[in-house]
Amino acid sequence: MGLQSVCRICRREGMKLYLKGTRCETEKCAFERRGYAPGQHGQKRKKDTEYGLQLREKQKVKRIYGVLEKQFRRYFDIASRQKGVTGENLLQILEKRLDNTTYRLGFAESRRQARQVVRHGMIQVNGKKVDIPSYSLKAGDKVSISEGFKANVGVKRSLEMLQKRGVPEWLEVDTTALAGTFKKVPSKEEIALPVQEQLIVELYSK
Repeated sequence: MGLQSVCRICRREGMKLYLKGTRCETEKCAFERRGYAPGQHGQKRKKDTEYGLQLREKQKVKRIYGVLEKQFRRYFDIASRQKGVTGENLLQILEKRLDNTTYRLGFAESRRQARQVVRHGMIQVNGKKVDIPSYSLKAGDKVSISEGFKANVGVKRSLEMLQKRGVPEWLEVDTTALAGTFKKVPSKEEIALPVQEQLIVELYSK
């Protein structure tokens, strides 16, 4: 997906999804210049139906985490079988993904880039290489940059942005050692994303 296509996603959702990392923080951000939906009638968007709102919320969460429909549905099925609130369970499953945590720790500028970092074998979990972006972390897992990639320019640039973005409370990072810890599964309040996960539950419950 090209840069312009990624920008159209944010404009379609009516909010910044930070899909391009540092570029989203600059004046080059397309959403800052054209915050309305793409297309000929983007500035005259019709009011969504109940189903439309539910569908759009699902699409938004899928795009934030970079998950395809089949996998997203599987995550929802798992979340619905777990104890607790299904919507919160779903967000927790997504947050536990290795590519998401790689991004959250500052080892990549975006989740999209984080998937590439993981696939290229740059990440270790508890000292062992893991190249599966969807790998699910557990409390106490150690995530680090593999020794051969510690001088990577992209990683250094990403870490420079970490000071502005900040590290979530459920993670701990050592920017000198290029390593971090997944301390615990976050609560919905800690995740603090601008999403209404209950709409997704309602959509799949029909």
